[in-house]
Amino acid sequence: MIEVQSLDFTYPNGKKVFQGVDLQIEEGEYIAIMGENGAGKTTLVKHFNGLLRPTSGDVIIDGINTKESSVASLSKKVGLVFQNPEHQLFCETVKEEILFSLRNFGFSDRVANKQKDKVLEILSLTRYEDVSPFTLSGGEKKRLALASILAWDPKYVVLDEPTIGQDNDQKIKLGNFIKQLVAQDKTVIIVTHDVEFVADTKPKIILFSKGEIVAQDKCVNILTDKKLLHKTSLLMPQIGELMLSFPNLKTKEKIIDVFTARSFLRKELKK
Repeated sequence: MIEVQSLDFTYPNGKKVFQGVDLQIEEGEYIAIMGENGAGKTTLVKHFNGLLRPTSGDVIIDGINTKESSVASLSKKVGLVFQNPEHQLFCETVKEEILFSLRNFGFSDRVANKQKDKVLEILSLTRYEDVSPFTLSGGEKKRLALASILAWDPKYVVLDEPTIGQDNDQKIKLGNFIKQLVAQDKTVIIVTHDVEFVADTKPKIILFSKGEIVAQDKCVNILTDKKLLHKTSLLMPQIGELMLSFPNLKTKEKIIDVFTARSFLRKELKK
């Protein structure tokens, strides 16, 4: 469990980000942290593995206060993939990028290579195994950064803007992969502005505005609340807007994704 208790944080330049944030994320949850630019989303998740420490208050991971644990220790439990993958890529080849952290965490060569092969295949990177990470496209670098984290199998997986640079096929694969992780009782947390991806994958949303949590609810409730969306500079998913544009469609169900919309419309056409 991740517990955030009365979190205050101020950067060294004096910029205050949070004041008294309380939050609890249960094991096995799939969470999307959303809100306008500058709301504090990335700052929050950097507290989960100790990259940032509270000015006051506490962040507790499985009973361990981050103030009392090293970044290395916390990172083994909480894997964070940065928004800019180049901030965490530095090895000469793709395979060495994966193996580096595994060796640092004490995995044997046999297990490390097995994990390396597994994540490269899952994220469609096997053919780049001997290539420099810095010759990859932006989307490929993003997937490599994710692979380098997933290789050591952290309990909590935190992805900052994971869909940036990914085409639709890769987004579908990422969504399916997240579902697999959650099915394995992993806790997956994404920071994102991608309302279409959220509508399709349906996490619980924690909505931030100006360093405060303004809502926590099922994604379908938040992504159809125009006042909340306007307050946090988010748009309603296109399917949601489309369904609202047909006033003769009478349904109590809030529809925000193409799969639900297709099922509903098929039923309507049979009437």
